[in-house]
Amino acid sequence: MQLERLQLELDGPVARVWLDRPDVRNAFDGLMVTELRRTLFDLGTVDGVRVIVLGGRGPAFCAGGDLQWMKAAVNFSRDENLREAQALADLFFTVYNSPKPIVARVHGAALGGGAGLVAACDVPVAALGTRFGFTEVRLGIVPAVISPYVIGKIGESAARELFLTGERFEAVRAAEIGLVRAAVPPEHLDAAVDGRVTELLQAGPRAVADAKALIREVAWRRVEDVQRYTVERIADLRVSPEGQEGMRAFLEKRKASWVP
Repeated sequence: MQLERLQLELDGPVARVWLDRPDVRNAFDGLMVTELRRTLFDLGTVDGVRVIVLGGRGPAFCAGGDLQWMKAAVNFSRDENLREAQALADLFFTVYNSPKPIVARVHGAALGGGAGLVAACDVPVAALGTRFGFTEVRLGIVPAVISPYVIGKIGESAARELFLTGERFEAVRAAEIGLVRAAVPPEHLDAAVDGRVTELLQAGPRAVADAKALIREVAWRRVEDVQRYTVERIADLRVSPEGQEGMRAFLEKRKASWVP
């Protein structure tokens, strides 16, 4: 697919996806939502891709909804709003559900849906000074479709404050509440992202996908409800080719075949 709103760079096992609307701080419009969802879904099916890095060109990661897009939405019917919201929900679920780990390279600003995109990623790393905010209530709406991912990261307590006030906060606070995994000086952002990528490439590709599925299945459920599932997963993986290779490599004191 020809990309108008994104740039895609393939670097061996790493795919770098750049939001590419720097003139509007990478704000979402319908085309960007469609391109990003399709691109991330397709990358999830490519065997040679093991890690995805998601970043933004220009001064910000993603400033939320595009102003012109929002102006058009003011006159939408309920059915049109349902279709628009479903497209966004599909995007965030594609990020969250990707079998490939997604590292977010966050700088400048991540507001509204941009902050939701950060929350849906596996390992977000932010530059100090980045501004975050769930600003929807200040427009008389709510951060609905991003809420499962954000609350999963920051918990109910922080959500009760930040969803209700719509206030903006910086990267240090985002790290304290768990929205991002690290907050580093801007000049160290790329090195920090590359460090996360290097660590992820030490892990077996199937194991990473299965670990993500394990988290989705086990989170928020009672231990007794998932015990059989966890027993079956570890048994299956221990006898799989990747599990056998990883355990033998450990015992033989050598690198596993998937380690660069």
